[in-house]
Formats: sequence, structure tokens, C-alpha cells
Amino acid sequence: MARLLSQTLICTGRFLLRRFSEPPPVMVSAVAPSPVFFHRNYSSKSLSLASPLGSSYFSLFGPPAIRSSAFSSSATATTVEVQSTEHEVVIALGSNIGNRMYNFREALRLMKRSGICVTRHSCLYETAPVHVTDQPRFLNAAVRAVTKLGPHELLTVLKTIETDMGRKDGIRYGPRPLDLDILFYGKLRICSDKLIIPHERLWERSFVLAPLVDLLGSAVDNDTVAHWHSLAVRPGGVFQAWERLGGESLVGQDGIQRVLPIGDKLWDFSNKTHVMGILNLTPDSFSDGGQFQSVDSAVSRVRSMISEGADIIDIGAQSTRPMASRISSQEELDRLLPVLEAVRGMPEMEEKLISVDTFNSEVAKEAVSNGADILNDVSAGSLDPNMHKVVAESGALYMAMHMRGDPCTMQKEENLQYDDVCKDVASELYMRVRDAELSGIPAWRVMIDPGIGFSKRVDHNLDIVMDLPKFREEMAKRSIAVSHGPILIGPSRKRFLGDICDRPEATDRDAATVASVTAGILGGANIIRVHNVRDNADAAKVCDAMLRRRRSKG
Repeated sequence: MARLLSQTLICTGRFLLRRFSEPPPVMVSAVAPSPVFFHRNYSSKSLSLASPLGSSYFSLFGPPAIRSSAFSSSATATTVEVQSTEHEVVIALGSNIGNRMYNFREALRLMKRSGICVTRHSCLYETAPVHVTDQPRFLNAAVRAVTKLGPHELLTVLKTIETDMGRKDGIRYGPRPLDLDILFYGKLRICSDKLIIPHERLWERSFVLAPLVDLLGSAVDNDTVAHWHSLAVRPGGVFQAWERLGGESLVGQDGIQRVLPIGDKLWDFSNKTHVMGILNLTPDSFSDGGQFQSVDSAVSRVRSMISEGADIIDIGAQSTRPMASRISSQEELDRLLPVLEAVRGMPEMEEKLISVDTFNSEVAKEAVSNGADILNDVSAGSLDPNMHKVVAESGALYMAMHMRGDPCTMQKEENLQYDDVCKDVASELYMRVRDAELSGIPAWRVMIDPGIGFSKRVDHNLDIVMDLPKFREEMAKRSIAVSHGPILIGPSRKRFLGDICDRPEATDRDAATVASVTAGILGGANIIRVHNVRDNADAAKVCDAMLRRRRSKG
């Protein structure tokens, strides 16, 4: 301890001597994440930081303020750069000129190429402009990433990307194809003429705080995140700063909408419960196998579901009922593609979405090429190692469902053991979504399904339907962005309803389906996947009216 104290006193003495012997700073200041010493690098005119001391330095002296100054009469400011270890950063994205989604996709591609590895994505927000209000609405988001770039190097890279994407000098707060801002850099607090972290107005801007909150789990996952919370100008960290502005009550108002990308368009999924109508092209599905194998019968069924209130048509050519055998990719495509092409060309499908129910990456790739908007994967990528890569490259929305094993093994005893089904399902599903995100599928393209009837007993299915708020809360501990995304439930005509109601025939379970769907919607489900569209669409309308009434009463 005496030796450590001696080292720290020497280091502090050098720091003070340098600080008071130099001319006034120009300046860069920072709060370092760990004890540091400084040495000059005259060739680059920068200060580099290393961490030779233990954490006891801060406990003795507190974090030092780092100030650098000019080395010559030209008053050229020096910069504070870190050694080439990885640092976690948060970068905000904004765009309101041109194809905004393309701008975001290209920015992420260029960031990756420049050594910025994105690990988490926020939701997408469409927001009203501020300060200069006579301009188009903005698309806003944020990402967490790791990089070896120093803070000013990172700034230079981001500004270069902005320029490459067509940004030019213009009106402050005015229109721009791309805006990239560093919100946090590791545990540093930086203040220079070119870079301020955190930005002094961060805490008063809802369009920045909303995506920032999304990147944090409600349970603080590391020391760096704890430090980000500590940077808030008032107690309570990032979450309380968001709540002081209005928090979740702001979302859905005219100023800020949470949206999902459908190609280059945006989908506001929160304005009502969306009904997904099931179209099985299989001969062996448990409810309606063999009924819609011809193109004509399939098109007729879609036309009927649209007229009854379907918003999404979910087309499946591979059965996922218990004990279903897996068919080849070619057989699945032979069933799917003629119907998909015909359905996509129907005038009634204007403004409607097409989902393809598959866990096969080859089928998924062809489905998107032929007009699918959503890839509905009951395995969340666990049954095909290429699935996440294909989805990432496709740009389609991804429905990730919880299941253990495969359709042949999912109901085996070892796959039916849960300590707490909502907690366990959320944890396991998040790990699949996490893999998807690291493979390049942003959280703003992910929807989740707890998998009613898949690897679940009757009581597990009931717990999920009744406790969707708990399921969402458990997901939020790991990723607030994922927890804010759409939740789908699919209890339609499933065996557990037949067991409860003594209805052995699947087609006799529609009333039970309406009951379970109603409970799910009131618990927060955004999408319901059903066979009987008309009755369940009516149930959804009544539930939506109830929820609007509840919100209006505060």
C-alpha cells in the first residue's frame, strides 16, 4: 500500500507540475475511467492515457480533470486520445433528407468498415423537427458499439461518413441526410472545441433520450453503463432524465412515433392490434392441412381473410405441428413461391403485409426476393445456422419465436421444465435475439413471440397469456429496445385450448381462441396470429377500445 501511495503521489505531482507550468488550455478536458498517467507524444501532439495503477487511486484522490494545452505559439489544440484497447460508445443517428432508412443502413455499413462494431440498436423513432420546424420529420435512432478509435479519431470518422452520405454545411438544426453524434465514449467526460461528451443539451432532448434509453437494460449490465447514468445532470441517471421529459407517455404523440421499417417505408405498429391471418399450404397442419394447397384456393382464402380484417397474411409451407417431419428446401419452395407471387399481386394486398413462416434460410432468402415483408421463424435461428445472416442481408422484419428443440422434440419431457416460464422464456429468447443482433439484424427490425404451444404445457401457456407484462418486463431487463418491439401471440386453435374446453377438434376451438386472444391483447400483445380472422378481429377492436378508454382516464 505504501508503494502504491508513493506511485500515486509521484503521478499526481507530475500532473500538477505540468498543469500549472503550461499556458492556459485551448482546451480538452476529460474524466478518465480509471487511474491514469500522462506522457506527451510530440509527433502527434496528443496526450495518451494508460492505467498502471489500481482502483485505490480514485478512492484516495478522486478522478483527475485532464487538461491539455497548445505546444506552440500557433495555439494548435492537442487532443486526448486513448490507447488502442476497445471502448464502448454510444452513437446517435438522425436523418430527414432523402431515403432515411437507406441513409441509416449505409451509415451502419460504413461504421462497421471503419472499425466501429455495433453491438446493440435502439428502436426507430420518427420525430418532429425542433428549432427549425419548417422541414421534414426526422428518423432517429442510436447504437451501442465498441471501437479502438480514440474519441477524436471516432469523431473524424463519423464526420467523414456524414460527408460521404451527402451532408453539407447549412442551417444549424436544418435538414440533413445524416447526423452522427457521439453521446458517450467509455467512461470519459470530454470537453474540447470540437467534441463535448456528454453533450450539454442531451438531457433535454426527447428524440435523443428515447433511443438512448432503448440501449440500456433496466438492470445495469456493466460499470460503463453505470458511469453513463452518473453523467446525468440531475440524480436518477438516464432513466430519470427521460421520465422528467414525460417518458413513455411521449411516444405515440405527434412529436415522436416508434416505428418499424418495411422496406423504405415506416410502420407504426402501436396504433392498434394487428391481425395476422394464417395460410397453411401444407397437407399436414393440425387445423387446416390440405385445404389451401392450390394457388386458386390459397388466393380465395387470402381474399376472405382480408375482407374480414386481416392486416398481415402469414404463409407457411412447412408444418410446425408437434412431430411434423422436415421437408426439403425445394419442396417447401415449390409449395410457397407460386402462392406468394399470386398473393403479392392481389389488389387487396395494398397496404397489407406478407409474412412467411419458415425456419429455413434458403426459403427465407427466396421469400424476401419474391415479396415477403416479414420472416416468421419459430426457431429464432436455432434450426439453421445461416438464418440470421440471411435475414440481416435481406432487410426484412424478423419474428423470433421461443421454442426448445424442434417440432419433433419440443414436447419431450426435458423441454418442458421451467422454474418461471415467463422469466425463462424471456431469457432464452433474448439470447437468440442477441445472436441475431450481433449478426446484423437491428433491434428495430425484430419482433418477438413467446411461443405458445411450443415446448409448453397447458399451465405454461396460461401463464404466458396472463403474464405478458411480466414477459415484457423480463425482456426489458436485458434489452429495452427489444421489449418495446411488437409481441405476437399465437394461441389459435391450439391443443391446450382443446384440453381445457374438451374440444378434440381444432376447428371447434375458435371461441376459446377469442378468449385467450382477448386476455393477451389486454396484457400488451401487438399482433395476434389466428385462423378465424373475423371473430378475432372483432375481439381486437373491442380490446383496443378498452385500452384507449383506459389511457384516456389516465
